[in-house]
Amino acid sequence: MSWGWEYLPSKAHVTGGAPAAFLAAVEHKAEELVRAAETLHLDGAGYQGSGEPMRYIDVAGGLFAYYVVPRLELVVICQVTAPPT
Repeated sequence: MSWGWEYLPSKAHVTGGAPAAFLAAVEHKAEELVRAAETLHLDGAGYQGSGEPMRYIDVAGGLFAYYVVPRLELVVICQVTAPPT
C-alpha cells in the first residue's frame, strides 16, 4: 500500500463550491499530512488499536476537518469550511 488522501464521501460533497485557491491550499496541506502520517505510522497496514480522532486545521482563512486511518494508509478530508467571499 501507499499513503494517500481523499475527500469523503466525494470532492463535490465536501468542498461545496469553495474557491479554487482555498482548495489548492487544502490539498497542499493534505499532502503534508500524508507525509507526516507516513512517517509516524511506518507500518500503517499493520496498525493495531483504535483510529485517531478527527482533527481540524486552519488553511488560508478557512479550515478543514480530517482524520487519519492508519490501516488504510489514508488521510480523509471530511469537511471544508471556506473563507467568506
